[in-house]
Amino acid sequence: MTEDIPEALDGERVDRVVSMLLGLSRSAAAEAVGAGLVELDSVAVMKSSQRVASGQVLTVSNSVLEPAPELAADPNVELNLLHVDEDVLVVDKAVGQVVHPGAGHSSGTIAQGVLAKFPEVREVGEPARPGIVHRLDKGTSGVFMIARSHLAYDSLTEQLRERDVSRRYLAFGWGHPKTPRGVIEAPIGRAVRDPTRMVVREDGKAARTSYAVAASWADPKISLFSLELDTGRTHQIRVHLEAIHHPVVGDARYGGGRDSLGVDRPLLHAAKLGFEHPRTGDRLDFESPMPTDMVALIERVGSPDTGSVPK
Repeated sequence: MTEDIPEALDGERVDRVVSMLLGLSRSAAAEAVGAGLVELDSVAVMKSSQRVASGQVLTVSNSVLEPAPELAADPNVELNLLHVDEDVLVVDKAVGQVVHPGAGHSSGTIAQGVLAKFPEVREVGEPARPGIVHRLDKGTSGVFMIARSHLAYDSLTEQLRERDVSRRYLAFGWGHPKTPRGVIEAPIGRAVRDPTRMVVREDGKAARTSYAVAASWADPKISLFSLELDTGRTHQIRVHLEAIHHPVVGDARYGGGRDSLGVDRPLLHAAKLGFEHPRTGDRLDFESPMPTDMVALIERVGSPDTGSVPK
């Protein structure tokens, strides 16, 4: 769909304009912007808050207008459930599993496995990704949560927004940082020429990652990082480690793809997750053991030269 911005909408936020012109909810319009499906004068819009000007040409991908087909349940998807109650599921995701359908992944996702086992989740959250309040990339392993009720969905999304959810990751990065502890505070937005790739950019969304070097090796020159997410931007750890010149080992998309270690995925693992239970208010904490490929790398490179490997 292509529309000229009328004078009546001059100065409005682009997500509001898309919502008004297409009859979408504001959240759906914002999601379309975030997916790189909205352009102004043939340039992809990076932020939902960007203002439009009368006379500009707004282009929205036709895929935004197509009704999403009902997500099919898939009982063949393996689910490693760490916690189950009437409100919350906690999943330990394996390397290679996809959390919800997206480009190139229409079947076999965790969301579809959840629908097969817990069909009531279909009514929670967004139809295309029922119950999903946050996710892990396909190549990232570890622990994340899914809402099973409307109460949980509202509570967990609010806790994420207010930064009340604790998330600790382990990642192998190339090189040795100058300081063993630090904070990476750099805004993240979509790349202009490739909206599927995230970059540090001045007009991006605020993003903050705290890190500590748990262990390091001289040969190969790598470090094992323990990282805390203060925000939850797309690809945040991968982008931030690339920004400080210590990209995640195996991460070809963000500067860490080198052949010397024979790694075929970003060595990033969601090791710990903590949040307040939506109904009881109790604090819940979960851990996921280091996956086999990261353990195998440690066995190959031997004892670290400094620090120790977290147990």
